[in-house]
Amino acid sequence: MLVGYMRVSTADERQSVDLQRDALVAAGVDERHLHQDRASGAKDDRPGLKACLADLRHGDILIVWKLDRLGRSLSHLLTIINDLKNRDVAFRSITEQMDTTTPHGEFLFNVFGSLAQFERALIRERVNAGLAAARRRGRIGGRPRSLGEEQIEQIVAALDGGASKASVCRAFKVPRSTLLNNLDRIGWKGAGQGGAEANPRTALKSAKAQVA
Repeated sequence: MLVGYMRVSTADERQSVDLQRDALVAAGVDERHLHQDRASGAKDDRPGLKACLADLRHGDILIVWKLDRLGRSLSHLLTIINDLKNRDVAFRSITEQMDTTTPHGEFLFNVFGSLAQFERALIRERVNAGLAAARRRGRIGGRPRSLGEEQIEQIVAALDGGASKASVCRAFKVPRSTLLNNLDRIGWKGAGQGGAEANPRTALKSAKAQVA
């Protein structure tokens, strides 16, 4: 059985699925097995696509007018087609003339898979290079710290002076989890413990050295 999927973007309300519908019906899809969405290509929640995939059975063929009507990205497209393949469902795109029931279509699918893997490798390489460059400049990834070094020194001094963690949280307007994370980061173990941890400046210097 042939099952068709159509999608138009929400960005242009004038768009119609008529062109896609005509092409899919001409390809042999029964209108009772046509599914559609009006959604951005980047949107993950597409009820029409979910219904379409649920409609497919062993030996069926999913047909779309163009590849970009189905997947929100190359990797997403390949994930869908791989899932179809595992379910013994074929895939066909009219515009690109891709048909996984033919050797040529299977070859194209494998090429797309290699391109997607290549794309992921390039993304990882760019991200790692960016993080390395940031570290060389003394910047660390992640959220900016909610407590500065001077504030942490004041907090440690207050705690060493007998203040409770609850009172410190109220005074500095930070959650208890934030306070504990910062104390753990500088290695503060509690008042009267001695060693580097008892001196907030020493503890902060030690924490910086570990990061560097």
